[in-house]
Amino acid sequence: MDLRQLSDAIESVSSRYAASLGVERDDIWHMLKLQEEVGELTQAFLTRTGRARTRGRTPAEIEADFRAELADVLCQVLLLARHHGVDVEAEVRRKWLSRLPDQG
Repeated sequence: MDLRQLSDAIESVSSRYAASLGVERDDIWHMLKLQEEVGELTQAFLTRTGRARTRGRTPAEIEADFRAELADVLCQVLLLARHHGVDVEAEVRRKWLSRLPDQG
């Protein structure tokens, strides 16, 4: 699956979820939802690194939480980009991959 296909699939899931809750996914929602997910990733990271309570979760559950929150942040970034018409793949090529030695 390429990035565009992934973005399409994530959009489908997100739009169905928002419709079921009656949520309008506007500019503000996209930005705040990303912020919420970054906060959850931060909490998972703190727990994973012993800087926050485990709340009785096992090491395996803590690791799974961290991985899941990484996925949530990625999905929200893709949704935000899509909402604003940003081609993330093109921007990664321009901003990051253009700095590879063989791209010079």
